[in-house]
Amino acid sequence: MKAWALGKWDNCDDEWEEEIRLTEQAVQAINKLNPKPKFFVLCGDLVHALPGTPWRANQTKDLKKVLEDIDKEIPLVFVSGNHDIGNVPTSEAIDEYCQTWGDDYFSFWVGGVLFLVLNSQLYVDSSKCLNLKQAQDKWLDTQLAMAKEKMCKHAIVFQHIPLFLKNVDEEDDYFNINKPVRLELMNKFTNAGIKAVFSGHYHRNAGGFYNNLDMVVSSAIGCQLGEDTHGLRIVVVTADKIIHRYYSLNKLSNEGIEKDLLDMIKQE
Repeated sequence: MKAWALGKWDNCDDEWEEEIRLTEQAVQAINKLNPKPKFFVLCGDLVHALPGTPWRANQTKDLKKVLEDIDKEIPLVFVSGNHDIGNVPTSEAIDEYCQTWGDDYFSFWVGGVLFLVLNSQLYVDSSKCLNLKQAQDKWLDTQLAMAKEKMCKHAIVFQHIPLFLKNVDEEDDYFNINKPVRLELMNKFTNAGIKAVFSGHYHRNAGGFYNNLDMVVSSAIGCQLGEDTHGLRIVVVTADKIIHRYYSLNKLSNEGIEKDLLDMIKQE
């Protein structure tokens, strides 16, 4: 937040008290939710300091300390972002991430729903770790084939970088996946029955549809680059649909989620 406020990205990682306060507020809001969430996912850029830069170890330590206060019955799911593994990731940077936060790609099931977590930075620039991208590609194809074979009621992807921000045909940008890779992934996802992709990276709320695929871009707990407020997204999955709403931290802390969402949860 300091770097954005000053308009300088170098040597501005030395203050993060406000980020700590906001993350504490998010943790408190999540812990108050009733019923408890099935899990809490952070869609990348867990810290701002890039691999090999000062302050990274301290930022990591402070984030872990805050997250220790999450209700132990609410699992944490971590997604790797470009700040976590570098804009041009290396095998060493990804290994450090995995040692610190867990695998950079994996799948899990909750309530009959298949979730896939991807390392989207490998789709941006894998020039220094091509073997790792190839391994993820092979794994993803296997997972998508399984999803299609089992005809999952719902299958959902988490990745840091959005496939697109507003329109599938938009031009390549720092904040999206380039067109050829974007189209390849979207066709793979829709063919396998993926219903939604949840991403971060943009520090603003955005998104759109491609066929029946919902591309959901959420803003951040921390730094805002647009007009949104510090917040997080609540996702309710029913037998028939996936509903999601972005809440400011203040609204979620003070009011909780709306009655219609609670009614949907109770009906399940």
